[in-house]
Amino acid sequence: MCSRTDPRAVTMRNTRPTASRTDSRTTGPDRDSAREPARRSARRPGRLAVLAAAGLAVGALVAGCGSSTYGGSSPTTPPTSSAPSAPSAPSSSTSPSSATLRTTADPRLGTIVTDGAGFTLYRFDKDTAAPPTSTCNGDCATTWPPVPADGTPATVNGIDAKLVGAVTRADGAKQLTLAGWPLYRYAPDRNPGDTKGQGVNGSWFAVTPTGDRAAASATGSPGGYGHGY
Repeated sequence: MCSRTDPRAVTMRNTRPTASRTDSRTTGPDRDSAREPARRSARRPGRLAVLAAAGLAVGALVAGCGSSTYGGSSPTTPPTSSAPSAPSAPSSSTSPSSATLRTTADPRLGTIVTDGAGFTLYRFDKDTAAPPTSTCNGDCATTWPPVPADGTPATVNGIDAKLVGAVTRADGAKQLTLAGWPLYRYAPDRNPGDTKGQGVNGSWFAVTPTGDRAAASATGSPGGYGHGY
């Protein structure tokens, strides 16, 4: 005995929608794309924490560098003065300086005349005092350097200033005189107080404050110059 099947029931069974099962369960790529926003949301707080920690570390490093100087403060540069500098005084070397004559006591010669540095001054018997004339030129003036006169009054100590004058030499230079006698130094006198020129060739003598010869004690070499002087 065969059962009869209603054709409409078969048709309705075959055409029943199955989308409910498919819609309720997402598979494949659509499921992964649905989960991706959740994963990103889960990773975002971790990245933000790392960035925040890095920012704090950089801030601490900058603060440490800024306070690394002594005393915790940055060095300051002293302000420079903008005021104009005062003009310098003119050099004293541009103004002429007068010669200096002074007296000193020598244990053998008595009171004699020296220059400002203490070197003994001499007179030459072949010169003349009236009128004042110098005859020591050329090589003679190398061994016996004339005492220059610069045109200003000499500074004297223990000497009558009225006795001090000047003479014009053959080369046009001015030479200091004492009581009319041209004055010289002696090149071999290396130190102040030396009197090696005294009595040389019987013509050279240390000069006294009055322009006279010092005591004629020949303490120098008779051949001190060797050219008749």
